[in-house]
Amino acid sequence: MTLFETFQLLSPELILVVTGFLVIIADLARRRSDEGRTAAIIALTGLAAALVAVIALTVTGTNTPVAFTMAVDPYALFFKATAIIGVALVIIASMNYMRGRSRYLGEFYALLVFAALAISVTVSAINLVLVYLGIEFLSITSYILAGFLRNDKRSEEAAMKYFLFGAAAGATMLYGISLLYGATGSTDLATIGQSLTATGANWLLGVAAIVLLLAGFGFKSSLVPFHQWAPDTYDGAPTPITAFLTTASKAAGFAVAGRVFIMALPAFAADWTALLGAIAVLTMSLGNFVALKQTSVKRMLAYSSIAQAGYIVLGLAALNPSDTFNGANGLLLYIFAYLFTNMGAFLVVMAVERQSGSSDYSVFNGLGRRAPILALLMSLFMLSLAGIPPTAGFLGKFYIFGAVIERGLLGLGAVAAVNVVIGAAYYLNLVRLMYFKPSESDEPVTMSSGLRISLIITAIMVLLVGIAAEPFIQWANQSVELVIASGF
Repeated sequence: MTLFETFQLLSPELILVVTGFLVIIADLARRRSDEGRTAAIIALTGLAAALVAVIALTVTGTNTPVAFTMAVDPYALFFKATAIIGVALVIIASMNYMRGRSRYLGEFYALLVFAALAISVTVSAINLVLVYLGIEFLSITSYILAGFLRNDKRSEEAAMKYFLFGAAAGATMLYGISLLYGATGSTDLATIGQSLTATGANWLLGVAAIVLLLAGFGFKSSLVPFHQWAPDTYDGAPTPITAFLTTASKAAGFAVAGRVFIMALPAFAADWTALLGAIAVLTMSLGNFVALKQTSVKRMLAYSSIAQAGYIVLGLAALNPSDTFNGANGLLLYIFAYLFTNMGAFLVVMAVERQSGSSDYSVFNGLGRRAPILALLMSLFMLSLAGIPPTAGFLGKFYIFGAVIERGLLGLGAVAAVNVVIGAAYYLNLVRLMYFKPSESDEPVTMSSGLRISLIITAIMVLLVGIAAEPFIQWANQSVELVIASGF
């Protein structure tokens, strides 16, 4: 492989690296004059260029390893595109929200760009060392972003809890990596998959490694019982960062878990699918039941995010080589739909929170009269989270549940169906409050232009993915085809 070809394959990552440093340099030059506007524009320009590079690589249909540690394949490119779009939406919405809350807006936007870089590296990793480094890189940027509002005690608490749980989860995951290395003498996923068999003493070692690796992957994806940090962190972090942590950052955890389990541990598929099925039940149930009792919309969405992670992990629990519902395509479709749905919901919370200073249910009372467009959009996002057609959330749930049924996991499907009904109760309750509960204030809710743009994009995509689903289904199928073939 020539140097030019290597640069071409790594072009999204190289663009993000350059963009991050340009954002910092531009902010140093213009910090006092434009309140971070120039830094945000440079960040968005760089993210757009990286997305174009990802699309170009997707069109060429590349499937090439780089330096024996990164796979530039359709699976990685899918998640890179998802992460870049998610970070771009967060930056657009943050331009007005963060103004006046911090002096260090350049660093804020630069960290978001570097977080996109961390996700891009992590989802391409085919070596356990790079998997660990990528997750830790993403975690460190996320810790800083969660505690970015240094004068807000809740933001500081969010970052501290996130850091403490992350350090423990990272160390546990590293121990699992060491077990696999000790058993096979390699950290390459394909080599481990070829060397490690589920027989004799290897079976016990493999199961132990799976449990330890799940600590790291489950932490990143807020799966029970690795979720303890999530509610307080999501609630205390700046709302744009909460939107990022519950979407793009969470997607990275599922992406790397899927690649590692499929490529490195196919011999243990029966074990990790059973374990993931049990985790899915716990995650869905805890997230939904606790969300029912919340008095804050932001905290309700935090627990909802945990419940949604339970639905997503069903895709891996029901993994099979089927062409229609193979589980992995459901995983990708759900994550892509969830990106726009949950991002949109938190953007509405951001608008209401900035106007009222609170995200309690009471400030959403009568929103349909005070801000009819915001209420309509929030209703759309709630319907999508509940999985009601013709929204993107319905498509994701349809493919996830299709995989569960096709695999014959009817008990697991029944538990998931009950949880969907429970989730619909608190999603639709918010819609009821916005339209049928009188408001305590007649003050209208205003939106910045950046927030308006982000909301329009998310709303359009929620409907587009649900109504014109075929291109997205084909994209997901093509993205998982090679990964599934490598393990099964």
